[in-house]
Amino acid sequence: MNAFKEIENKILIFDGAMGTMLQQEGLGAGELPEVYNIEHPEIIQKIHESYIKAGAQIITTNTFQANELKLEHCSYSVEQIIEAAVKIARKAKAPFVALDIGPLGKMMKPLGELSFEEAYQFFKRQVEAGTKAGVDFILLETFSDLYEAKAAILAAKENSNLPIFCTMTFQQDGRTFLGTNPLTAVSVLQGLGVDVLGMNCSLGPEEMISFLPDFLRYAKVPVMVQSNAGLPQMEKGQTLFPVTPKTFGHYAEKMAKLGVQILGGCCGTTPEHIYQIKQRIGNRTPISRKVERMTCACSSNQTVILDDKTTVIGERINPTGKKRLKEALRNHQFDILLKEAIYQVNAGAQILDVNVGLPEIDEKEILPKITCDIQEVVDVPLQIDSADIKALEATVRVYNGKPIINSVNGKEESMKAVFPIAKKYGAALICLTLDENGIPKTAQGRLQIAEKMMKRAIEYGIPKEDLIVDCLVMTASAQQSIVKETLKAVNLVKTKLGVKTTLGISNISFGLPNRELLNQTFLAAALGSGLDAPILDPLSQQMMDTIHSFRVLNNEDREAQKYITTYQTLSKEGEKEKNHSKDIQTLIVNGMKVEVEREVEELLKKKDGEKIIQEFFIPALDKVGKKYELGEFFLPQLLRSAEAVKQGLDVIKARSIKETIKEREGKILLATVKGDIHDIGKNIAKMLLENYGFTVIDMGKDVEPKAIVERVKKEKIELVGLSALMTTTVKNMERTIQALKKEAPYCKVMVGGAVLTLEYAKMVGADYYAADGQAGIRIAKEVFTPLNSKVN
Repeated sequence: MNAFKEIENKILIFDGAMGTMLQQEGLGAGELPEVYNIEHPEIIQKIHESYIKAGAQIITTNTFQANELKLEHCSYSVEQIIEAAVKIARKAKAPFVALDIGPLGKMMKPLGELSFEEAYQFFKRQVEAGTKAGVDFILLETFSDLYEAKAAILAAKENSNLPIFCTMTFQQDGRTFLGTNPLTAVSVLQGLGVDVLGMNCSLGPEEMISFLPDFLRYAKVPVMVQSNAGLPQMEKGQTLFPVTPKTFGHYAEKMAKLGVQILGGCCGTTPEHIYQIKQRIGNRTPISRKVERMTCACSSNQTVILDDKTTVIGERINPTGKKRLKEALRNHQFDILLKEAIYQVNAGAQILDVNVGLPEIDEKEILPKITCDIQEVVDVPLQIDSADIKALEATVRVYNGKPIINSVNGKEESMKAVFPIAKKYGAALICLTLDENGIPKTAQGRLQIAEKMMKRAIEYGIPKEDLIVDCLVMTASAQQSIVKETLKAVNLVKTKLGVKTTLGISNISFGLPNRELLNQTFLAAALGSGLDAPILDPLSQQMMDTIHSFRVLNNEDREAQKYITTYQTLSKEGEKEKNHSKDIQTLIVNGMKVEVEREVEELLKKKDGEKIIQEFFIPALDKVGKKYELGEFFLPQLLRSAEAVKQGLDVIKARSIKETIKEREGKILLATVKGDIHDIGKNIAKMLLENYGFTVIDMGKDVEPKAIVERVKKEKIELVGLSALMTTTVKNMERTIQALKKEAPYCKVMVGGAVLTLEYAKMVGADYYAADGQAGIRIAKEVFTPLNSKVN
């Protein structure tokens, strides 16, 4: 029996929350649910059977945390846990069994210590164990890091032939914890070849419905939703979820009417919730969705759509003709390339081309590293530019998002090498209109090569919207008569094939004086012929003047708002100076760690360390925090800036042997409560608080209430920050707070974590609720002033 055949004619129903049901069966705070597969298999089987009876067609194995990191101190191996889980599901007579794989619980580089390959290997072990045990599907769920989800998807695709379901978890602001929005999630996940995509956890069904439009509008594969039974609440020491089964079924029906094809439940949902889905939906036929096709590229939290817009691709990260960049690459001084990336984005580039091709360097090693480093400092999508196929694949593999590959051409050798890479990793492609016979002199000849490449790409399973055709700019100095053919070719490709176009603008003026004038004029002509994505130097004021002007004339810049904003305040001399500013606050905001170190060393010749911190570091961090709160920055940018400050602080401490750096009064103790082994949020809070000058004592994870109380009393600590990610461990948070109130009533407590809300914080007795690291800083500032207030 094939579940995907069933998707074609009716809606599929998943089960609900294993953790919620296990708590009802006596699962203790902090206990690993997966151990029940071996020690209490009868309980797991009973839960599966209750969901099957309620109407679930796909049963999820009790293996959400069955990875090497989570089972580090467990008596059973990954293979033992997974094999037992699958046997129980089969014994329960599940129609279909999905191997449940959740996040690893550690942050990936550059935000954490876990490398992409390490994450891949952890997921690979789970996939191999589940495949061997005989599951029907692989369910990758509750991912908040798109990069980690990519590692899991590749591990699943490369080590099994099973259908892959992948869901991400979104916060109330419509983004994941690390800033990915639904549109970006859809674009990247379906590009990687998942069979089903969607969202689960964190929110109730009412909130999730508001995030569905981008999923249903752009997802070419079935969409899946497993919401919580609302946001958790605490009542008489018990975690409760407010959405009743009847209400849950009502929202499930609404989702089905919108086009969701697979429904189930997450935290707080029971067999009664699943029964209501079954009652409401029954054997209903899924509605037909009209899916919009778009040409796009993505970073981890930004999607740039090329449709009906002029998209600027920055060309400056390329050593060709640039002595300074060549030397930087040879000497591995990559900070110069990072500055180029930042300058281009600040000047208006929406995508950056990345080329490090030099004969004397190992491009397979350098290109992936440079790409990852650039993704640390800018959030625009990247165009990976290389003729080295091994370097190309190595880079696209570790790229965080949906890149553009630059390039493939009409030669058989090129198409056979590049098309499989683009297909596997879901990349868009620059298609050069040349083949074994070279570059055609006529527009018609270039159109024919573009047609051939489009046909072959579709045969490889690459959709036409992922193709961007480069009709190739010839130099006006040597091939003047062919320039017009390039413009004709752009128009033909647009009108005949319906794909997007790009050109390397600066090639036109090679060998001629006053290149800027020729480039600017040719750019205007090309835009008028239908050019979508010019590759150019965004630091050229003339080029960007043309872009801004054309966007007004082409009805892209509505009411000329961007044009007016730009030219009301623009000073041509000042603009370039602004782009190249070495102001240390700007460097911190941009996360330029190496540059911050250098600037601090220079500043220390004129100012003492404390003045640098107060005059530069703190205002810069405040600026970053404000951007974060306004949704202009996301967690990766916040942490990059924090790391830059940390680098600067290290320089100050190393140079300030004779001077004492003033720290804020008071100490802050941070801990993840007993039974909870997640410390991502706590570690972020620690870094930010230390950068603001607070002394932080980090007690780690899975900390006993007694140990926290003893440390607070011993060191007279005035503020404690407690973290919990799982609903099962919130009870221990409440116990810790009760013990602190009794033994150290002078101590204030702030709480945070994915399952916490302001209401929840009040219920467990906390003084403050920290929704994120920035909130923690505000609370700390308030506590160490004369006036304090309750939960806010």
